This record gives sequence, C-alpha cells and structure tokens, in this order.
Amino acid sequence: MSCDSANDRAAPRFRLSSLSANGPFKKPAVLLAAAALLASPVVSAQEKTEKVLLAKAAAEAEQQLKQTFTNLQFDDFEPAPVKGAIYQASAGGRIVYYAPESEHLLFASIFDKNGVNLTALAQEAGISNRLKSIDSSQALEIGPKDAPTVIEFTDPDCPYCRALNRYWAAKAAEGKPVRRLIFFVSGIHPEAAAKSEHILCSVDKAVAFKAIYSGAAPTALRTCAEGRGKVEAHAKVVSAAGVSGTPTLIVGGKLISGFQQAEIEAFLSSAKTNRVSR
Repeated sequence: MSCDSANDRAAPRFRLSSLSANGPFKKPAVLLAAAALLASPVVSAQEKTEKVLLAKAAAEAEQQLKQTFTNLQFDDFEPAPVKGAIYQASAGGRIVYYAPESEHLLFASIFDKNGVNLTALAQEAGISNRLKSIDSSQALEIGPKDAPTVIEFTDPDCPYCRALNRYWAAKAAEGKPVRRLIFFVSGIHPEAAAKSEHILCSVDKAVAFKAIYSGAAPTALRTCAEGRGKVEAHAKVVSAAGVSGTPTLIVGGKLISGFQQAEIEAFLSSAKTNRVSR
C-alpha cells in the first residue's frame, strides 16, 4: 500500500505547501508578527526593570557623593558616558585614564574622600622614577651652584623656551638666580640639533647659549665631536624622561610642562637649596 491509497486520500493531509499563501497557516509573516506581539511585552518589562534599577543606583550614588564630600555642593547628577574598568597611564609626564569598553581617554584629577589628590601623587612618583634615569653630569649647567636647581628641557628654536630664558635672566637681575641643568631637545625644529651642538662646542657655553636664545645665531655654527656626542646623549635622556614638548621643567620634584610662570614663581618662593629633588 502506498501513501496514495483510497484511505489515505480520505484523510486530510498537510504538506509543505500548506504553509503557502493558500494553506491553513496563511503567510509566515503572520507567524512572525504573532511571535513579536507575544515577545514585546516581555522586552518592555525588562527595559522598564533596567531603568528602575539604574535610577535607583544613580540615586544611591548621588546620596553617597553628597555624604562623602560634604564641603562641596552638587547641582546636577547623572550617569557618565564612561563604561567599564578605568586604567591609569602616563603620557609625556602627565597621568591620564583610559576606559577601553567605551573608548574614552580622561584627563582628570582623582581625589579620595580625604581630599588627597591621588593623580598628583602618581605623577610625583613617576617624576621620581624619571629623575633616576637622568644623568645630571651630561647636562649643560648655567647659574650659581648654590642656587635652587631646575632641570630644564629646552629647544633653541622654541619661542617659549626663549621667553623662559628671558624670565630666568630677569630673576637673576632681581637677585633670585637658579642653577639650570639643561638638556637640549633636538627633534622638534630642524636646526635645533645644529644650534645645540654650537652651544656645546663653544668655549664659553653660557655666552653662546645667551646669544642663540636671543636670536643672534652666528652665520657659521661651530661643530665638534664632543658637541655631537653631547647632543646624542641629551636625546637619550629626553627619550628616557618621556619629554615630548618644550620647555619642560622638573622643579622641587614636580613636572611643569610649558612656560607656566605662576607654577615657577611658587617653586622659587619655597625653594631653599640647590638640591635636586628625587
């Protein structure tokens, strides 16, 4: 007996064609729509629950913030766009924070509940480690040995470095000189290496430094093997210290990026000795 027997023909049969437009189940789209209608209330309920939980967490966080930092008044409070774990890194002597999940880079200072600037502490620790890699015997030294010491990364063609040099000269005229341990950064401007070598090859290096930084470069720059060697040695120190811009100063165990006069003044007002902070 085959499947086409008389008895089989009398009974209703369902084939794949039954799911066609003329079949008893109509179109597949009807099935999908029905499934979507059944599922949508579940999704909406889930979303509603998540929103309630997030709102509750935000309210608790806001309350904790106000209870912890009672000396501050907060107006707005909402979730930040940063997600997931946050990691600390150092870039050019500056502490930054990275959130890989949301791909955010944060330039910020982190304080604990006692008001301690943890970012500043981390930066000072990093500077202390950098100082260990700096061989001060390789530096060009300008200024009295008993004056407060400044480690200075400079570029002969950097306008802000020249402004800083004028500032140091003015302070010396006021009777407030500093002892400068100078390292040349020669990878930014095209003639910086040649001018640095000229200074380091000069008999009176302080006079040559002053002339170059005042814009009075000679038509013929001095060259010598010792000067080239010093420029290369400075480049290694610059790389080890992670310096990427000029001027960069290390004063009192603190890194100052750029000619920040207020920060320099604060250092000078508190500086007592010529000791390099480590």
